[in-house]
Amino acid sequence: RKNTKRVPSFRKLLRTSQIKLDNKLKNKQYKQKSAAKKYRKEQKKLKEAVRDAISRKPFPLEEYKKKQVAGKHEEEEDALPLDMMDEDDLKLIEDLAQKASFLTRDLSSNEPVHVKKRKHESVIEKYEKVPRRMQTEPEKELIHLLPIKDKSGIIPQAVEKPVVNVAHDEEGDTEEMEEAEEFNEEPLPVLTPEEMAAQRRQKLQERKVHIAALASAILSEPDNNIKKLKELRAMLMEQDPNVAVIVRKLVMVSLMEIFKDIAPSYKIRPLTEAEKATKVKKETQKLREFEEGLVSQYKFYLENLEQTIKDWKQRKLKKSNVISLKAYKGLAEVAVKCLCELLVALPHFNFHNNIIVLIVPLMNDPSKMISELCFEAVKKLFKQDKLGYASLGAVKVISGLVRGRNYDVRPEVLQVFLHLRIKEVELQKDSEDIAPKKKFMTYKEKRKNLSRMQRKWKKAEEKLERELLEAEASESKEKKLKLHTETLNIVFLTYFRILKKAQKSPLLPAVLEGLAKFAHLINVEFFDDLLIVLHSLIASGGLSYRESLHCILSAFHILSGQGDVLNIDPMKFYTHLYKTLFSLHAGRTNEDIGIVLQCLDVMFAKRRKQVSQQRALAFLKRLSTLALHVLPNSSVGILATNRVFMQMFPKMDLLLDNESQGSGVYLPELDEPEHCNAQNTALWELHLLQRHYHPTVQKFAAHLIAGAPTEGSGALSLEFSQRSATELFEAYCMKGMTFNPPVPSVTPRRKDTFSQMDSFVDEELNKQLQQHISETAVHKCLDFAKHLKESSLS
Repeated sequence: RKNTKRVPSFRKLLRTSQIKLDNKLKNKQYKQKSAAKKYRKEQKKLKEAVRDAISRKPFPLEEYKKKQVAGKHEEEEDALPLDMMDEDDLKLIEDLAQKASFLTRDLSSNEPVHVKKRKHESVIEKYEKVPRRMQTEPEKELIHLLPIKDKSGIIPQAVEKPVVNVAHDEEGDTEEMEEAEEFNEEPLPVLTPEEMAAQRRQKLQERKVHIAALASAILSEPDNNIKKLKELRAMLMEQDPNVAVIVRKLVMVSLMEIFKDIAPSYKIRPLTEAEKATKVKKETQKLREFEEGLVSQYKFYLENLEQTIKDWKQRKLKKSNVISLKAYKGLAEVAVKCLCELLVALPHFNFHNNIIVLIVPLMNDPSKMISELCFEAVKKLFKQDKLGYASLGAVKVISGLVRGRNYDVRPEVLQVFLHLRIKEVELQKDSEDIAPKKKFMTYKEKRKNLSRMQRKWKKAEEKLERELLEAEASESKEKKLKLHTETLNIVFLTYFRILKKAQKSPLLPAVLEGLAKFAHLINVEFFDDLLIVLHSLIASGGLSYRESLHCILSAFHILSGQGDVLNIDPMKFYTHLYKTLFSLHAGRTNEDIGIVLQCLDVMFAKRRKQVSQQRALAFLKRLSTLALHVLPNSSVGILATNRVFMQMFPKMDLLLDNESQGSGVYLPELDEPEHCNAQNTALWELHLLQRHYHPTVQKFAAHLIAGAPTEGSGALSLEFSQRSATELFEAYCMKGMTFNPPVPSVTPRRKDTFSQMDSFVDEELNKQLQQHISETAVHKCLDFAKHLKESSLS
């Protein structure tokens, strides 16, 4: 039978032979390395043994001691053979015994002569027992080349590779070890405090220069020097205890500024397997490598910052003990600052949601400095976020934090919601915002309505329009509206949970304040239930005056927005505000006048058709009385509101007349504005306010006494008439002890007048004194002459 076995091809033989040769070469190299390593270990042990033998001192030989026999019977048995021997033989045996003990004893041992073999033999004896072998020359390593095929078969080719002399390297290592031992034996010099401080300054300066050099190199050419980011980040693990804290802080801040500068304005996504497999240009490959290195280093940097904060929180001391526990807080504060800067500066870049997850829980941190840093960072993020992606992510994390902590968080955590840019949702009804997106014709519509040439032109036109839309690079308003709606739903969900489950929580004022701001955006379906909840909160009596003001403001924001369609008379809220007004004064509650002015604007200016005249008169009288008990800025705001009342509601000038306008007497203590008979009183408070020490209050009082005219001599200037009551309240605020208008100082003329008066008084006093002196001298002379005359006569 014919052999059908196929002969392998030359290429296959070549391939298999190459693999075998490679494996043989690897095995040979591995054996050579292991043999060299074993030889080094043996040499090292031998040197240690020799060094130990030299360091030990030889002990003197011990005298031979015979065993003490306990019983007589044993002595007789031992002595029995010796009695049978001659004296010459016995002497010879004793001499041999002495020689044998000398030859077999260990000179460095303290043990007796005839003992058993020691358990622990010295290293030298062990080494001496090892059989010797000649040191052969190291085998020459071969570099295998391509084989040659001949008639006889395949002839392999190889070239010798020079072998490194291991003994020479060992001698070099030995010399380095001896030098290190000699160096360690020298005592370290003791430095004075001044020298230590100078040495520390020098080290710190060197580190600063190195950080600056790396940072400038990265910023100058980020594409080529991206590997230096790793070198700079490695300095976060500075081990020198003298400069470790400062260097780590400097590196944290430097890396933060570098990432802010070199990070692109888009998010870098990981490449797919298909993209990695495709061949690209050199420029594209270089850009990919840069982006990959940047993202990885940015990730490691954020992990280092997170670990720094965790170490401070857990009070965990590292094994190296380079940094003390006291320094952990300073490092953590710098790490939090860097994270806050990156949160605000790079909302579009990778790992932004991870930074939000780190920052939001720190808003509730016991450390006031760290919580304020995080609060300000999130507030800035909300203010500058135009699209809504970052705001939505932060709101989700805050809502989860409040719910996870069972509503036991600081009120500032919820007050951050007040800085959300959700006002754009108010423009839902505008035609621009709800305009349908431009739709392009489908293929069927084109085929049905257009000819072949028209279809061709239409295709080119639509392509151009798509390119123009892409070139605008503006976010779709529908997408923005959708993001804002989702964000606001999460905010309201958090608010309603607290209203339902935690009404006695310290978060309630922040919730009511937030509802007052965003109430006009709530769905109409929730209006009835929300108004009932707000009224029940007010009626419960457990709220402070400030919280009740926020409840009233929230209710009227609801009714002034989409609640116009509801037929609801919120008389209970009017009555409660009328009752609450006299709880305000010039002390701590003066700042809450701003909320009162907002409530009055929503309750009267925006709902003037639903307000009766009796109600407006009652509020006008009580507000004029309140203006006497508050600070000047509050008085200006209240009088500006009264001016709006007198211009908006007819017959308000009744209160400027002394004659009564109906039956009954004004009841100032009654808390029902509809039944207090305010039409039978007068605004006598304006005459007192006209003599107020503040000039702006005087101007407003005189303007109201004149009937609040818009023209003529009694009209206000544009500076006051065109500004709202809230703006005037803030403009004349005296928080920083700044008076508006400023108090006039003493003029130089008055000083000159006083100096002239002083000089005039001095001159008059001098004249009277001189006159008195002269009169006294004359009287003395006359008395002396009279005395001489009497003496001469005698």
